[in-house]
Amino acid sequence: MKVLDVLGVRVEMPTNHPIVLLRERGGDRYLPIWIGAAEATAIAYAQQGIEPPRPLTHDLLKNVVEGLGHRLTEVRIVELKDGVFHAALVFDGKVEISSRSSDAIALALRTGTEIIAGESLLEEAGVAMAPEEDDEVEKFKEFLDHVSAEDFQRPEEPGQTEEP
Repeated sequence: MKVLDVLGVRVEMPTNHPIVLLRERGGDRYLPIWIGAAEATAIAYAQQGIEPPRPLTHDLLKNVVEGLGHRLTEVRIVELKDGVFHAALVFDGKVEISSRSSDAIALALRTGTEIIAGESLLEEAGVAMAPEEDDEVEKFKEFLDHVSAEDFQRPEEPGQTEEP
């Protein structure tokens, strides 16, 4: 199993779909995962250390798990099936629960839990970057330094209001 670091979230053009980019720790492979806008916001909030006035779903789950005396010990990105990444949350080192990869990443960031993936998944879905392509990764990291979680929220439509 390989440990993955979350580099960040960005909106992929021209589709306007958010993507979270993971990188193999100590390696040259990247794992791009397309995610939803809400999950992109949750991941960006966690990376930026933003605490909303009321807990988001991932904050609530973290609080419930800790409140019940348990701990998230591992997040695994387990497979790519029909173009969708699947993950597993491992609690207390023994209880494994299936999860969407985006939710698992958002929760891992909130709890300081390592994200791991198997060698076979990285061989199948990982993208190796040549040294000259590292410039693109650096541009991506620079982009992340200047983006905020609000950039991933949908604009309100006329007549719609959201409860704070």
